[in-house]
Amino acid sequence: MGTVVGMKTTIKPSIERLINQAVAIETESAQDAGALGFMARAMVQATLPHKKVEGTYFERKNGNFTLSMLASPKIGLPYGSVPRLLLAWVTTEAVRTKSRELELGDSMAAFMAELGMSRQGSNIASLKNQTRRLFNATVSATYEDGKRIADIGYRLADRTVLWWHPNEPEQAGLWQSTITLSETFFNEVVHRPVPVDMRAIKALKQSPMALDTYAMLTYRMSYLKQPTVILWPSLAFQLGSDYAELRFFKRAFLQELRNVMLVYSGVRVEVLDYGLKIMPSLTHIPKAQGRP
Repeated sequence: MGTVVGMKTTIKPSIERLINQAVAIETESAQDAGALGFMARAMVQATLPHKKVEGTYFERKNGNFTLSMLASPKIGLPYGSVPRLLLAWVTTEAVRTKSRELELGDSMAAFMAELGMSRQGSNIASLKNQTRRLFNATVSATYEDGKRIADIGYRLADRTVLWWHPNEPEQAGLWQSTITLSETFFNEVVHRPVPVDMRAIKALKQSPMALDTYAMLTYRMSYLKQPTVILWPSLAFQLGSDYAELRFFKRAFLQELRNVMLVYSGVRVEVLDYGLKIMPSLTHIPKAQGRP
């Protein structure tokens, strides 16, 4: 179930579900299982907040790449696992349908099932809240290497129409709930998506750190040619810059790395005092399958 050097992996009963999912993933490819999905590349290179952010501005940096988000003061910034599940679903649907307008299903319950979310009251409230936060946000992506600067800015969606009944999630609305992606975001996700296994996404959905780590390793292994060390401060900027201290980030990251390695068979990493060494490994989605 993956190889890690310098870190003990303890199997606990609480992660039996992850192990069962890992067996299913190894037995049948994502494409054959109908679980081939995609993530927005910009949101993999630098990620969304893990926890609620005070204020309306958030920034994450990965080397020369910077992702920033701006929100309406009345709505706030997206955070946690739900926006990541939404992004995986939206990107996958955009790639599949080649359409900017996406239908979210006849009812809130049906859409929650698509995301792998249980229909608990807290999940219902979170889905409605985070959907609005995510698709009202304005994103800016900047690449700067000292010689050139490239900026791109966009809203994720031009229009969001939700005919959901939070008190009656099973009830179908009179009209379809839809999201119309902005042209810039649509072109970004359709032309340059990161292939993922939606079974892994759903298995790791309880932790935004685990989702980010899985997506990052899946993306890196698709092109990695030689062993590379990512220093802890750099990894924290990319995956968890909202931690108060680097040691808190490292502790959280290593815990979730164990879970990611259960569902991502074949990934090879080594934990060093000064960073994480990642080594060329089997890609989770073979390139022939991962082409949109």
